Amino acid sequence: MNGRVALLVGLAVMAAVCFIGIASPAFYPGVLRWLGDRGISHSETRFDRTQLRADLASDGFVLGAPAHIRIYKRERRLELWLQKAGGRYELFRDYAICNFSGGLGPKLLEGDRQAPEGFYRIAKAQLNPASRHHLAFNLGFPNALDRQLARTGSNLMVHGGCTSIGCYAITDAGVDEVYAVVEAALDAGQPEVDVAAFPFEMNEGALLVHAGAEWEAFWRNLKQGADLFVATGMPPKVAACNGEYRFGADAESDNCVPIMGWA
Repeated sequence: MNGRVALLVGLAVMAAVCFIGIASPAFYPGVLRWLGDRGISHSETRFDRTQLRADLASDGFVLGAPAHIRIYKRERRLELWLQKAGGRYELFRDYAICNFSGGLGPKLLEGDRQAPEGFYRIAKAQLNPASRHHLAFNLGFPNALDRQLARTGSNLMVHGGCTSIGCYAITDAGVDEVYAVVEAALDAGQPEVDVAAFPFEMNEGALLVHAGAEWEAFWRNLKQGADLFVATGMPPKVAACNGEYRFGADAESDNCVPIMGWA
């Protein structure tokens, strides 16, 4: 009898899930997005931030200041920038990307094992303290531009460990620090943390090496945002406008969709 009751309960749950999925098409993606990088660790990782606070203070930073992340595939480097009192962002530390999958160029399709390139934003909902990869945060792929270009994919992370299927792995020790800074910035009131993921350092020499490449136009579009950050010391406002990124005042046109994190 107990087995029969359990079977009936299971069938009832399955029927309810199917009904909700039909009634609300957004239900399944939301559940899958939440489950995508969970399952091994179920307790929040507590990171001792004493040494990190001391390292930040010695360089003139504070834990909780607005943060910005820049990623360079070819150089296998993730940079962590923090805002100082004058408003400009300065480099605090860089971290070796011990693994990413795919090659140079943007992610196009679910399952292509390609790590994304472009401009993304991290909100609190994208933090995953229960990641199977120690700690992780979701880049928010696909963003507004990816959707305009019909690019598909899910669960694209920056995480610990040193394995990757479309993610950027920076070791447990590295993600401890980066996660702590991002979390503290969001807790202190920064609405979203900007992430810029580039194929390589965005200078003219590097682009000339790849002249005529399939993604040259896309990479030159990325360079526009990279150059604005260098000029102003602050991540620019970014929007997707008819299949390309626009920045600053140009990102406020009526046909533009802002790049945003998860609500």
